[in-house]
Amino acid sequence: MTTLARTIAEVGQADGAAMDTARKQWNGLAKPVGGLGMLEDLVVQLAGIVGTANVTLDKRTLIVACADNGVVRHSVSASDASVTRIMAHAIGAGQSTVCQMARHANCEVLTVDVGMLEGPHIPNVRTQPIRPGGTGDITRGPAMTHDECVRAIELGIDLVRERKETGASIVLTGEMGIGNTTTSCAVACALFGRSPVELVGPGTGLSAEGIAHKVAIIESALETNQPDSSDAIDVLMKVGGFDLATICGICLGGARYRVPVLLDGIITLAAAACAVRLCPACRFVLFGSHVSAEPVARLLLDALELDAPIHAGMHLGEGTGAVAALGLLDVALEAYHRTSTLDQLDIDGYQPEAQS
Repeated sequence: MTTLARTIAEVGQADGAAMDTARKQWNGLAKPVGGLGMLEDLVVQLAGIVGTANVTLDKRTLIVACADNGVVRHSVSASDASVTRIMAHAIGAGQSTVCQMARHANCEVLTVDVGMLEGPHIPNVRTQPIRPGGTGDITRGPAMTHDECVRAIELGIDLVRERKETGASIVLTGEMGIGNTTTSCAVACALFGRSPVELVGPGTGLSAEGIAHKVAIIESALETNQPDSSDAIDVLMKVGGFDLATICGICLGGARYRVPVLLDGIITLAAAACAVRLCPACRFVLFGSHVSAEPVARLLLDALELDAPIHAGMHLGEGTGAVAALGLLDVALEAYHRTSTLDQLDIDGYQPEAQS
């Protein structure tokens, strides 16, 4: 049995007893029942994943999957392909936006080259390319082979296993790859039968003319490849990217090893949608972080049945939204563990009024 097949077979389900205990703990605190809204739900979900109401997030890792995309040759981005390597270098050196945010959040950043254009080794970037040089041009044929797609997914699974073995209590997803809003939109269109004109946004700063060109390129890729919407691997291999496939594996690995997975923007959401298509049971470990300004974000969040606590117009990528949401999980856990109980303050308790 392959790593992918074994992973899917071994995915369990949320621990209902731990979730009930966590909910009772929230309800016993000196506050109105449900007063912290989604923050309470997030902690209850965490309890269901790790199997205990005594939830902590002591060790956290952001995994940034870096890859290049052959479709960039069609000028679908305001930046050229060289920026992927430049930014991967900045992330590895701790100089990028997400690194500053992660430092504040006490979050380790693991940067992995899963298929960038070839070049000299980048310090502090792990080199595990599925194919050096990035994916193929999706307007001419598949982005990758079936075997490459499976290997990228299995790399993501292995990255979670590795983090679990070193004590990680949550994994955050990030990416770096010029052109990956194009591949993400193509994947979303293929999975959900939507037109590119409905879902395509400006990415890193395209004009209206640039967006129209991007739409035409995605339409061409879908027409050329005819991805099978019922087969997530077929979709990923034909119009996806190595970063998306790896993050898909991270989502599956989180479910297999019972590690919460905090998603970022549309690239990681598209990857998560592929993971859920492959294994619907993996949804219980996934957390939304923010509603990206890109049009496809709402579709993907709804398809994943995820709420996102942050509505801030973010669309940077790298994992910045996930790291920002980590701060909300931290404050929720502080309240959950440290708030006085009703008994301690000798309060009878808050009961919601019956609806007339």
